[in-house]
Amino acid sequence: MALLDQVRTPDPGIRVAMTRITVKLTTNELELLRSLAADQLFRREFIDPRLPGNKENPADLSLGKQLVERLRLMAERAKKERAHAV
Repeated sequence: MALLDQVRTPDPGIRVAMTRITVKLTTNELELLRSLAADQLFRREFIDPRLPGNKENPADLSLGKQLVERLRLMAERAKKERAHAV
């Protein structure tokens, strides 16, 4: 069952409704996804602006940074839980 959430945007007066989904990942898969997302974010922030015809989207960049941070925190929490289980 999907839930609708209100997502913050760079403009505090704007909120966007999005569907929340659940995905099951291993700790290794989560860490890989976080790493790939961080690399993509770096490319969009520092490399793409130098390419001709690039159209920047600050809202996507901000949302991407928030997402990478959430993934990092989830990966850290999963590692700690796994260490305590052993």
